[in-house]
Amino acid sequence: MNDFSFSMPTKVVFGRGMTDHTGSELASRGFKHALVVYGKGSVVRTGTLDRVLASLDAAGVTHTEFGGAQPNPSLAHAREGVEVARASGADVVLAVGGGSVIDTAKGIALGVPYQGDLWDLYIHAAEPVAEGKLPVACVLTIPAAGSEASASSVLTNEETHLKKGLSSELNRPVVSVLDPELTFTLPAYQTAAGVTDMCAHILERFFSTSGPVPVTDQLDCGLIRAIISEAGRVMEDPECYNARANLMWAGTLAHNDLAGCGRGANGGRAGGWESHGMEHELSAHDPKVAHGAGLAVVMPAWMRYVWQSNPERFLTLGAGVFDIEPVDVVEDCIDATPEEAVEDAILATIDELQAFFCSIGMPRTLGELGFTADDIPAFLETLEQNKGAEFGQLQRLTMDDARAIYESCL
Repeated sequence: MNDFSFSMPTKVVFGRGMTDHTGSELASRGFKHALVVYGKGSVVRTGTLDRVLASLDAAGVTHTEFGGAQPNPSLAHAREGVEVARASGADVVLAVGGGSVIDTAKGIALGVPYQGDLWDLYIHAAEPVAEGKLPVACVLTIPAAGSEASASSVLTNEETHLKKGLSSELNRPVVSVLDPELTFTLPAYQTAAGVTDMCAHILERFFSTSGPVPVTDQLDCGLIRAIISEAGRVMEDPECYNARANLMWAGTLAHNDLAGCGRGANGGRAGGWESHGMEHELSAHDPKVAHGAGLAVVMPAWMRYVWQSNPERFLTLGAGVFDIEPVDVVEDCIDATPEEAVEDAILATIDELQAFFCSIGMPRTLGELGFTADDIPAFLETLEQNKGAEFGQLQRLTMDDARAIYESCL
């Protein structure tokens, strides 16, 4: 186990009807005026925004609304939000929505004290500063990104098709309201994309080079097993409270860094985040592509490409999540060598994971997302701008490797 530092300063307020406690939670922290960030209308149609605003009014917290956040959150929209936040005199940014809305709110909060262009922070040309930075709070409506308790924020620069992440402890919300009943009306596809994203957040950390970390490994495998189980229940009964609640909590735990404790190098984040990096190119070039849907295609392809670099990691995943052991393969096929049994067990594990993604409605190929082989050069161009000529941890990947992985997704 490697050394690590783990902190989750975010207060989680979880349960039925907690949406109506948003105002009192902010008021108890002394906030006076909230910039309320939301998306393109679902929180309006469902009445969630009205409930949040009513709770702010009841608690004496004034507010300015800032709608229009979109999937694959936009740099231009966040820039606009910075100006609105400054003009309104907001002392807190309250996100009401899913990960894209929360990431937009985080960008706004970081940008308020910075006198340069917000994009400087995301391309690491400047460091975010604590002084003058606005706190972030959120009411989560889509369990997926884990942004409600993470140190991460991602924005897309539409002009350059670059999608960049910024990790900073300053990004962690001070309070997150998690009300599972808000997720009852989520479309099945959106639920499934969120489930896939949760699994990917865990797996990106699981596939590090630190060797076995039994406690964290068990946590990771247990979370994925629970997600798979609860996703099936939600697909059958979208208003199953317990299943929705468990998925919402799993999404938070998947990305608050608990799933990587002891696996990071030099106290840093665990894993190489290869699949996220490669998927970001898909959704940056076509913002209509849900991040989780892109991951459902890219992650299994990456796994098949790199498994020989660390077979033990894949065997641990197969045993811990799907009860797949090489010994079972030998028993099923008497002529299999131990090496063949290991390979078969690992490929069966990857097949099981992809089959699960497909079973809940996620795509298997780039073609299902509207891409062709002609799009791959554009992906590689921005991938290299983002990651450099080589990237990854479990296995270092060149642009030729990335091309091969994308091509295997067709």
